[in-house]
Amino acid sequence: MVRDAGAHVRVGDLDETALLARVVPLMPTRALLGPGDDAALVAAPDGRVVATTDVLVEHRDFRRDWSSGADVGWKAVAQNVADVAAMGGRCTGLLIGLSVPTDLPVAWVEDFARGVAAACAHLDAVVVGGDLSAASEVVVSVTALGDLGGRAPVLRSGARAGDVVAVAGVLGRSAAGLRVLQRGGSRSSAEEDLVGAHRRPRPPVAAGPAAALAGATALMDVSDGLLRDAGRIAAASAVTVELTTAGALGEWARDLEQRLGRERGHGVALVLTGGEDHALLGCFPPDAVLPVPFAPVGVVAATSPHGVLVDGRTWAGATGWDHFAR
Repeated sequence: MVRDAGAHVRVGDLDETALLARVVPLMPTRALLGPGDDAALVAAPDGRVVATTDVLVEHRDFRRDWSSGADVGWKAVAQNVADVAAMGGRCTGLLIGLSVPTDLPVAWVEDFARGVAAACAHLDAVVVGGDLSAASEVVVSVTALGDLGGRAPVLRSGARAGDVVAVAGVLGRSAAGLRVLQRGGSRSSAEEDLVGAHRRPRPPVAAGPAAALAGATALMDVSDGLLRDAGRIAAASAVTVELTTAGALGEWARDLEQRLGRERGHGVALVLTGGEDHALLGCFPPDAVLPVPFAPVGVVAATSPHGVLVDGRTWAGATGWDHFAR
């Protein structure tokens, strides 16, 4: 076996068993049967399992010169746990598939595992299994499992006219951080905070079950931009989502304007179209008490054609992230 030389040891210097022996102990696990067998065994307390999966592809979803292995591990966990929360559930286990080039430093893979562990500690999640493979670039695939605690899932299709539209979390910060990275050069401390938000989003996962308990009629994770994701609720529920920039959306936009320095003038667009903050977008009956930290951002109307309006008008321009757009 090749002796450890830190960052100089490459994935191709180890066999799969040796690499797993370095990585698995770094990740938290809690299952009836965890990593080490052909499959894990996970409890399903109410007889149903929430299941979701996401893929992160190098050069498309992240760059190794902009994000560390720990950053990528954190983001992979965060975006999947947020999807479970968006159904009103709590994450009970993660299955992580990792494909890497053979010339990748083993230290990067270990750093990835530490980022996974850190995100799990922050978001109350555990790893129950996964897979390793070789590839020409880094690809991360995560499947998250969750439990609804006996409640009905909160779908995109339940919004009704008169509902209050609300957001838990913040919007636009990840996209603003990406803009700062793309610009390059020196960064202020305020801009560095935005870059941190892009590298390590912090979804308010506890707000998902809280929204379900508060009677949310529709709920989803804002991963591709508020306008695009609100449009998905509008389409699924056959309603119009009317957003207003007079409240929380405007406050978040002004905060971004203050932080961005040389990149000012884009606050509202970033809040409305920026993705990967993984805030939760919910619709609630008008007499519901919004659970913390949901803030009202609009209302649901029955107007047709169904879609999204911003301050009473159709938004001109891009509405968010599209994986296949050029």
